[in-house]
Amino acid sequence: MVSTHNLGFSRIGAKRELKFALESYWKGQSTCEELKSCGKELRQRHWRLQSTLDLVPVGDFSFYDQVLDMSFTLGNLPERVRGFHGDPLDNYFRVARGRSAQSNHAYCCGDIAAGEMTKWFDTNYHYIVPEFTAATKFKLDSTRLLEQLIEAKKLGVKAKPVIIGPLTYLAIGKTKDGSDKLDLLPQLVQVYTNLLEDLAEQEVEWVQIDEPILVTELDANWQHAFKLAYHQLKASRVKLLLATYFGQLADNQYLAANLPVAGLHVDAINSRHEVLPLIGMLPSHMVLSIGVINGRNIWKTDLTATLDWLEPLAERLMDRLWIAPSCSLLHVPVDLDSEENIDSDIKSWLAFAQQKLEELHILSIALNQGREAVREQLASNHVAIEDRSHSARVHNPAVREALGKLTPKLGQRQNVYAQRARKQAALLNLPKYPTTTIGSFPQTAEIRLARSQFKSRELDYSGYQLAMKAEIERSVREQEALGLDVLVHGEAERNDMVEYFGEKLEGYAFSQFGWVQSYGSRCVKPPILFGDISRPQAMTVSWIKYAQSLTSKPMKGMLTGPVTILNWSFVRDDQPRAVSCYQLALAIREEVLDLEKAGINIIQIDEAALREGLPLRKSQWKEYLNWAVESYRIAANGVKDETQIHTHMCYSEFNDIIAAIAEMDADVITIETSRSDMELLDAFDNFNYPNEIGPGVYDIHSPNIPTQEHIIQLMQKAAERVPAERLWVNPDCGLKTRQWEEVLPALTNMVAAAKKLRATA
Repeated sequence: MVSTHNLGFSRIGAKRELKFALESYWKGQSTCEELKSCGKELRQRHWRLQSTLDLVPVGDFSFYDQVLDMSFTLGNLPERVRGFHGDPLDNYFRVARGRSAQSNHAYCCGDIAAGEMTKWFDTNYHYIVPEFTAATKFKLDSTRLLEQLIEAKKLGVKAKPVIIGPLTYLAIGKTKDGSDKLDLLPQLVQVYTNLLEDLAEQEVEWVQIDEPILVTELDANWQHAFKLAYHQLKASRVKLLLATYFGQLADNQYLAANLPVAGLHVDAINSRHEVLPLIGMLPSHMVLSIGVINGRNIWKTDLTATLDWLEPLAERLMDRLWIAPSCSLLHVPVDLDSEENIDSDIKSWLAFAQQKLEELHILSIALNQGREAVREQLASNHVAIEDRSHSARVHNPAVREALGKLTPKLGQRQNVYAQRARKQAALLNLPKYPTTTIGSFPQTAEIRLARSQFKSRELDYSGYQLAMKAEIERSVREQEALGLDVLVHGEAERNDMVEYFGEKLEGYAFSQFGWVQSYGSRCVKPPILFGDISRPQAMTVSWIKYAQSLTSKPMKGMLTGPVTILNWSFVRDDQPRAVSCYQLALAIREEVLDLEKAGINIIQIDEAALREGLPLRKSQWKEYLNWAVESYRIAANGVKDETQIHTHMCYSEFNDIIAAIAEMDADVITIETSRSDMELLDAFDNFNYPNEIGPGVYDIHSPNIPTQEHIIQLMQKAAERVPAERLWVNPDCGLKTRQWEEVLPALTNMVAAAKKLRATA
């Protein structure tokens, strides 16, 4: 019999229940017990949704981040949070965001620097980076996992605990003193041994141990470390299912197949061609789990084609074959059935987390009982797959014709940066260390109310425009009072930096409840890119023109770049991603040129997700960067020399692609550096970045207010690597998630710090 299981499930709830519970607790509006009760209700609800599975993940629920959970389980806490005497959950939030709830412990234990945050492999999920030194000592605390396991067992859940593996945990962390992370492996593996023993005491049979770094390039030392670690862990009384996902094993295939574990999970969405060779390498006793449902996208699985491929494997492996989604369902929305406004045709092509589990169940019945047992379900699925394939709504000949006319000249500025910079300086007349923000200002209750009333038709478009213009004017007046040099309109009219543009483009569809977690309580609702992309009319020009009319200071036009719109959408899977990106580039190019015609002299085109889209293997980076950078240049570079083009990137590792970023040829780039203490600027030790740069000095993902002194120190570090005349002063990212009472003092300090820097320059 073929078995089914899942690697993980969404935590936030179908209606973002966890988000609202977290934010209520952090504001001091609810108790810790109420927050924990919400978590318990969500866990139990999600276990029930997975009841058809043979094994259900336990331990995948988190109040903030699964990597941070693992740090606490391993006792790997930064020195700055030790000695906290409140609830451990409050200490956990201090690492995540710099502070927890508004409680007495904020006064006696103090706020701290939040843990560094970066992207989880090539997803839009952010994790809290583990911190190591040569003196790091691990100490097991299995309380969280054991409590969830006991809770699940009481409900009769067929539990499979889920933990991050020791090699992945080390690989995604950072040493603070330059020491070798692998030197920590022996003591770390001993803690894992103790953790597995604790799980064995609870009569656990299978433990899922996630090692996604097996789909990346590993040198000989890391490959050897895998062998050492798992030969020590093989003595455990539990069976280990080693799970890889997001990519291909490639040259790690033999290593993975021969580790002493009871089962291996592989992502067949990305590596189907590896499965047959892998079966030949596996020991005869080892279970092979195949990820056959896409855990990263929302399109229906072609069940008939999947069965055609799986049935011979099932005959060969029999009960050694398990099937599952390719990765955790954390990366997709919860339930398609709750969607009422998606066009019926498009909705018939989709599957969210619950529907993916239903697809998995259909596959298991077909494999175990024969296709006739699910004949109607397979027929319905086939109709949807065929309908999408032939739909005229997906294919637009005019867009295809425009793509055929692309030439390299479209991506070239008229002159090199040095010539452009002189013209821009003369036009803009900015001081040294010019100050600006990244684009958005707080999404106030008034903004959300007006948007809600407009959507429910309680407010007509004229009334909505007046409400948004009032908020834009507020943002402009606040910036003028602060003394910022380059202003933004605040993006009051934008629900999301990608969804907003998707709503203005042909080829997109939108969900009501298609939320996925980005980090902590921050959720995004990716639009659904289902067809060829075109821009029927201007998307931002009227708002930016209005904002510019309110001030004599330069106003930035704010756009999201084609690569980020692509990477933060659920993208069609029936053509190469590069083709969709070029379509988006042509649409954004039209908007850029219209902004320039409207007299906007500074245009920011955000590419926050450029790094995120990199293939996990460096050998594949060049192909991606070629079309990604070219797409950006097509979007940005049709303007005259005097128009200053900015771009923004946040919360990723950019050092290893700095040359590609320079190739984008933006006049100014703003990047996150405050959480990493300007570490990202290490790239400039060996690379002479040619254009201007704004290293972020205000961590907007923390409620803490940066001091003038801290900002000056960060900028002085930056000036050691980049000439002061090419430095800007700005936050790490947009300010939409913060409150005005946090933003105003932070920006006041930022502007004051810039003035002091000018005085000493």
